[in-house]
Amino acid sequence: MTLRSLDLFCRVVDNYGDIGICWRLARQLRREHGLDVRLWVDDLVSFRRLCPQVAPDADTQLIDGVTVRHWRDQDGVYTAADVADIVIEFFACDIPPGYIGAMAKCAPRPVWFNLEGLTAEEWVEGCHRLTSPHPRLPLTKHFFFPGFTDKTGGLPREAALESERLAFQSDPAAMTAFLAGLGVAGPELAATRVSLFCYPHAPVAALFDSWRQGGEAIVCLVPEGVAAEVVQAFLGAPPTAGAAATRGALTVRVLPFVPQPDYDKLLWACDLNFVRGEDSFVRAQWAGKPFVWHIYPQDENLHHKKLRAFLQRYASALPALEQVSLAWNDAAPADGQGDWPARWHAFRAEMPQMAARAEEWRQQMLANGDLAANLVRFAASLR
Repeated sequence: MTLRSLDLFCRVVDNYGDIGICWRLARQLRREHGLDVRLWVDDLVSFRRLCPQVAPDADTQLIDGVTVRHWRDQDGVYTAADVADIVIEFFACDIPPGYIGAMAKCAPRPVWFNLEGLTAEEWVEGCHRLTSPHPRLPLTKHFFFPGFTDKTGGLPREAALESERLAFQSDPAAMTAFLAGLGVAGPELAATRVSLFCYPHAPVAALFDSWRQGGEAIVCLVPEGVAAEVVQAFLGAPPTAGAAATRGALTVRVLPFVPQPDYDKLLWACDLNFVRGEDSFVRAQWAGKPFVWHIYPQDENLHHKKLRAFLQRYASALPALEQVSLAWNDAAPADGQGDWPARWHAFRAEMPQMAARAEEWRQQMLANGDLAANLVRFAASLR
């Protein structure tokens, strides 16, 4: 039986990462696999910052071919006719009990996935595609893990992403026009361009001081609302979109929060990208540029284990990248704190090797296939 419809349930925990991943996936499943996709989201306000077409007060709306439903609560009465052929709960969010009950009444029953968060830890290879029978109902859930090897579901990537990136990066006029739209023009175009997307606890002030006192012109492009206190202190003015200031060798420029396609272009146009969470982390890998990851913090510093697992895979031959990444995430050993000017100096010297590694890594990830295609193929095999 052909799989025609898909429901994707998303609770927004990390303001933009969760919905960023789910929105990309929903559009790709619609465009490239022809599925009738409904995206259930509990926070439409955060969603709107990534997708300006979103009406935050609408219960149901159609955007880019995807039906967006406002997931208000766990109540509601559902029938088998309301259930999609494929049901995905993102990152173990609890979908409404009434919906699960309706799933059990379907014939055939839907393919049910828990789409997990991304990690480089080795254990995911053994858990990818594992089953979890429902304790009371005749339903089976499958765990599906994105990842960095061919024993996982791979990374999210649209079919046209590579050709779009290459076309943009090989067109200097297009890149200049894009940057000009963000206020980057004149001498700033010749500076080292850095995008900065991080959580509030990142040591941004120390990094800014290193750049400001250095001998290399750097333009740091920061989305509005990111590192707001440090950016305001640097600017000496409110960190609103369009604000900019130069202190020493560093220019900080505040950008509006851009839609996802423009964020990809920002990554492609910069020499170095600081990214956070999962969505921008993955997009930085497809950009093929040096990047530093700010991982989502977890209790008892469990995120440090995940960070080290990724660095072991990605940066084993890049000591400066490893040191900056650990310090950026407050995971450096007490005797390895060092000072940021020295750390940045070593990092900057290593950037050519990072660029080569980024391209090598991108080719490795391409060989694993993309998450959406791998998921649809597995769902079809279950039916």
